[in-house]
Amino acid sequence: MDWMILIVAGLFEVGFTTCMKLSDNFTKIWPSLGFLFFSVMSFVLLNKATRTIPIGTGYAVWTGIGAFGTALIGILFYKDSIDTWRLIFLVGLIGCVLGLKFVTQPS
Repeated sequence: MDWMILIVAGLFEVGFTTCMKLSDNFTKIWPSLGFLFFSVMSFVLLNKATRTIPIGTGYAVWTGIGAFGTALIGILFYKDSIDTWRLIFLVGLIGCVLGLKFVTQPS
């Protein structure tokens, strides 16, 4: 169950980075409030997930999901570059996250 919580925490991280972009340096109220909501939820869920998942693994997975998701949002909505090397490294990132899941013993 804590792995599912960790995945949701990573998705909330994608939410807060997206809201940060939309907030225009925190000058727009709704995206700024979204940033606060998503960031608090992300950290609360990360904290909850690390009850049984080692902190190093939890943090690496959380940031990996956030980095991959944020890069995907950038590609899909903000015209960030999409080239072969970028895709290779993003797929590698997800591979590393999955690898951590499969080799991690509960603490």
